[in-house]
Amino acid sequence: MIKVLLADDSPLVRAVLKDIFAATGDIRVVGEAADGREAVELAAQLHPDLIVMDLMMPVLDGLAAIEEIMSGSPAPILVLSGTLDDREVNRAFAAIKKGALDVMSKPDGGGLANPSEFSAGIIEKVRLLARIRVIRRPSRTREQPVPVPLAGGRKILAIGASTGGPKAVMSIVRNLPADFRGAVLIVQHIASGFDRGFAQWLDGECPLKVRLAAEGDVLKEGLVLVAPTDCHLMVADGRVRLTYGPPVNCCRPSIDVMFSSLVPRGGQVVGVLLTGMGKDGAQGLRSIKEQGGATIVQDEQSCAVFGMPKAAISLAAADRVLPLDTIPAAIIKLFANSTEE
Repeated sequence: MIKVLLADDSPLVRAVLKDIFAATGDIRVVGEAADGREAVELAAQLHPDLIVMDLMMPVLDGLAAIEEIMSGSPAPILVLSGTLDDREVNRAFAAIKKGALDVMSKPDGGGLANPSEFSAGIIEKVRLLARIRVIRRPSRTREQPVPVPLAGGRKILAIGASTGGPKAVMSIVRNLPADFRGAVLIVQHIASGFDRGFAQWLDGECPLKVRLAAEGDVLKEGLVLVAPTDCHLMVADGRVRLTYGPPVNCCRPSIDVMFSSLVPRGGQVVGVLLTGMGKDGAQGLRSIKEQGGATIVQDEQSCAVFGMPKAAISLAAADRVLPLDTIPAAIIKLFANSTEE
């Protein structure tokens, strides 16, 4: 049984969520908080498997509550955003930076009169996120990267991520230098409506210019392009192509689609596959490696969900399996070495 704590100042929202979860048979609401302070106290008392958290609450807002919960009684947190305006979306990504695992919007800008589509989505999220262990990890000895033969001048950094990915992607891109000598492409599986906010959040946190990709964009050094929601991002003739083909690995945008489009660039590509459920990106990463590109996957201990990296490792697609906090240095070294060839 999955124990869920609801933190929302709206009695209506809490009632609808309780009805949704009651119909599942495996999700049980064990507590309700009407403000952030109450959420912090109940998290410590009840030790829920998951907290569903609103951000706009009285007494203590959601951001402050998340910070206190993660420092005192860590638990997986799913943020529900009432609107998709810039301010609210920015707050949602600030919540991820403070420790929340994922974010999704309430339907109809917060109205819950017709929750059928919303129900399936939040049930799936709760079942996935509740399995993630949120713990404090002691510092440990970093593994030494295995040298990778350089096959050509590195020009493109392609990053794929899913569950737990926004914070992981941010930690990589923010640690790249302002004069990074490569174009950066990102496919992040994210809830509809949050793609532009994700790009804006990265842009505010990172030294590089980050924006949502558009059809026909030219790949440029120091420019980070994020795949929009619900369309595949491909590269052809040095330009971005956005397509609305069928989902691949149940995903659109698909990491495999992006990686596969970069295979003709061979040794120019560094592919990075981060935390996420499923296998999207694994086959494409293997193809990049086979054509002389460098490939990195996130290690199990630093992943929120080890599914995608594990799938890549099983296909022998990874040159290196690294803790998240060592990946930026490995990327920088690959690009620096490639300029010396």
